[in-house]
Amino acid sequence: MQRTATMKDVAQKADVSVMTVSRAFKQHASVSEETRKRILRIAEELGYVFDSNAATFRTQRTGFVAVIIPSLNNANFADTTAALSTVLKPAGLQVLLGYSNYDIHEEEEIVEQFLRRRPEAIVLTGGRHTGRTRELLRRAQIPVIETWDLPADPIGHIIGFSNAAAVHDLVGHLVASGRKRLAFLGGDTNGDTRGADRRLGFVAAMQQHGLSPDLLINVGDPPISMREGAEAMSRLLRDHAETEAVICVSDLSAFGALTECARKGVRVPEDIAIAGFGAYDISAVCYPTLTTIDPHPAEIGQRAGELIVSLLRGDGPGENDPIRIEIGPRLSVGGSSA
Repeated sequence: MQRTATMKDVAQKADVSVMTVSRAFKQHASVSEETRKRILRIAEELGYVFDSNAATFRTQRTGFVAVIIPSLNNANFADTTAALSTVLKPAGLQVLLGYSNYDIHEEEEIVEQFLRRRPEAIVLTGGRHTGRTRELLRRAQIPVIETWDLPADPIGHIIGFSNAAAVHDLVGHLVASGRKRLAFLGGDTNGDTRGADRRLGFVAAMQQHGLSPDLLINVGDPPISMREGAEAMSRLLRDHAETEAVICVSDLSAFGALTECARKGVRVPEDIAIAGFGAYDISAVCYPTLTTIDPHPAEIGQRAGELIVSLLRGDGPGENDPIRIEIGPRLSVGGSSA
């Protein structure tokens, strides 16, 4: 017996999303007349009959957007989530938060659990995922936004920046100040892919300046704490006293390094310069203030929220035309490298 044609069959043959097919039958304004006629013609050819009752059931909103972050105690991710929630709330949407602890396999389990609850959209942190996560999300027929990164092979939409390029700017600033012997603290594990990218950016920038990129200080598993930053700085000062500057994977580890220098009587920036990443509040109130990179976490959340609202209203592009929004991190020079 021949299988009954479905809305998905029509969508695949018309090379559009299932949502577009549904809108075409409802005379939705977001579907052009030419596209509507083509969809209706294909539906007739396949013998598809639109079921308005089923369509109503399918489009009942759950009212939440799933968001997965790698750390609960990271101020940057908190700012991103808060800004996202602020934009979504007036549209009748709430955030359901998942915590992956920098583990892409844990992220996979969270994604599967979230999809069972039919979120309106899903927001991921970073662009590295398991193959199964990617497949689950590609089949989900909902907006997928990857943030805090610029993956080469995105699942859907992207709102982020190049972590490697941002650290490249930090290296350039320190080299321009006359410092040549630079170290990088952190970013040595596979868990924090953004930290790993910052480390790669350090290596590439040092090579570009004709300098040795070999002074890479291992810290431990993410998230890197202030205590771990202090311990790593202690090792650096003991084993590589000739170091003129250190770039830390985050402001928290940089603050730990700064306090370790104070304990040991090492002057910052006279004896050694220190830079961090994230523009946390602590970077502006510590002494000396920290040189850091501001990745604009709130803007990432705001832009993600605006994109989701636009897509759910049918104002955005089709599923085969993903949006790429690049955020420009800003170098903030503090007293720690003056």
